[in-house]
Amino acid sequence: MLTYITRRLIQAVFVIILVTLLVFFAMRLLPGDPILMYVSSDEMTQSTDAEIAALRHEFGLDRPMVMQYLIWIKNVFHGDLGMSIIQRTSVSSEIARRMPITLHLGLVSLVLIIIVGIPLGSIAAIRRSTWMDTVATFFANLGVTVPVFWLGILLIYFIGLKLGLLPIFGYTSPFKDFWLNLKQIIMPVFCLSIFGTAAIARQSRSSLLEVIHQDYIRTAWAKGLKEVVIIKRHALKNSLIPVFTLLGVTLRHLFGGSVIVETLFNIPGLGRFAVTGLLTQDYAVVEGVVLVTATVVIFVNLLVDLSYGWLDPKIRLS
Repeated sequence: MLTYITRRLIQAVFVIILVTLLVFFAMRLLPGDPILMYVSSDEMTQSTDAEIAALRHEFGLDRPMVMQYLIWIKNVFHGDLGMSIIQRTSVSSEIARRMPITLHLGLVSLVLIIIVGIPLGSIAAIRRSTWMDTVATFFANLGVTVPVFWLGILLIYFIGLKLGLLPIFGYTSPFKDFWLNLKQIIMPVFCLSIFGTAAIARQSRSSLLEVIHQDYIRTAWAKGLKEVVIIKRHALKNSLIPVFTLLGVTLRHLFGGSVIVETLFNIPGLGRFAVTGLLTQDYAVVEGVVLVTATVVIFVNLLVDLSYGWLDPKIRLS
């Protein structure tokens, strides 16, 4: 186990380095100049060439790209993700402020995906070819195909504007006002979880259908065990391995979907922060958000792999 974890951690380091290389040089190869965008954002003042050159020197953009990358990596190891060119604030402090918001939405969505998706798929498998299976499969297929941005716009228009049932934008900490926070996150969480819930339901159904036709399940039926005992103790646990794998993929979708959802509902999380940085070519913002997101996803994938040994004792991690 220790050897496996060490090898995976080494692989994770190489993946993170590759991610930093890709995002760093991709941002700098894009057309446009963040310094000129920052200067032109203030229409009341006009900057001279000397002032623009001073700004380039301040942010290190007058150095060769390879040198800029090495300096950035060195600062990352010291916990410094750089300074936002447009907002003139520390990227590390902004990420620390916005990360709990994105994690809050993501974790609530993940819990909803698990408590709805797995039972829905399990019921569809156990009651195969019945009306329950038909209804569950229909909604699962619908959830996989619906575009998140379109669903969010519909929710904002009908539930928020027409009916006035829920707020259509903003975020309030649950520690400050729990009920307002609950109303604010209902629509964003629904948009974030709809695809994952449908995908997990489909995977749970197919995995459980495969397991319940195994010989040891037929033996359990022959012994006269109750259906609840057979499903809970024998079938369900063995069918969860591909579901857990898909949960790791779903987490990546939650982080990716947060970009759209946070922008739609004007939530000040990491996703909206990344969109703002990308539109203004704020190098440090995009690089910092991508680095943090990649690290979280890699860590979660490692946890998912380690869970295989608990779900199936026959699997040995080495």
